[in-house]
Amino acid sequence: MPKNSLKPEFFEFFIELSANNRKGWFDENRTRYEQDVKRPFEILVEAVLEAFAKAENTTISVRPGDCIFRINRDIRFSKDKTPYKLNRSAVISPEGKKSLGPDGFYFEAGPEQCAYYAGFYMPEKEQLMQIRQHIAKNQETWEKITHEKAFKTTFGAVLGDKQKRLPAEFTAFENLPSAVYQTQFYVQHLMEPEVFIEQDPAAVLMNCWKTSQKLTKFLSDATRVQD
Repeated sequence: MPKNSLKPEFFEFFIELSANNRKGWFDENRTRYEQDVKRPFEILVEAVLEAFAKAENTTISVRPGDCIFRINRDIRFSKDKTPYKLNRSAVISPEGKKSLGPDGFYFEAGPEQCAYYAGFYMPEKEQLMQIRQHIAKNQETWEKITHEKAFKTTFGAVLGDKQKRLPAEFTAFENLPSAVYQTQFYVQHLMEPEVFIEQDPAAVLMNCWKTSQKLTKFLSDATRVQD
């Protein structure tokens, strides 16, 4: 099998969990979860962290455990009371899960899909204004980044919720890109589980990161976040 790939058993566990999403079943299959899901995903995250550190020419002190989200769902305010998620997910960045900015990326692996995400998903009010101003003042650069062939092939477009109106500060700008109306700025690349089985997922994810780097640097420059 390719280096760092996940075995079919990883995905088969979640397929069965989807039909038996309760604590009793999970406890009965905990050893299987540890062997087929938890440990293989930790090994994959460790490989991605090493590749990320090498690509960024930096030292990353976080461990896989600092990056991987719990499999338990937060059901406190949800009508869906099933206790477990049907995938494994992690944030790859110098700060692991503590990172909220564009200095890394998020990925998940499950039987329905595997996915890569990067960008700024929840900018604060001041950061949102900074990003919008940076786009408005650097429209040509923004268009070049978001219309690059590899970017469009991999991600399609920069995603995010939009507002109908802009603050008064933007009235002086003409022909603003529609992205200025967004409140989020992120990209996604969806993959079939077979990609993580038949290829090296660490390499696949790092190729996505390479393709999204111009966008993440643009966002980092806007918000003065060092990536």
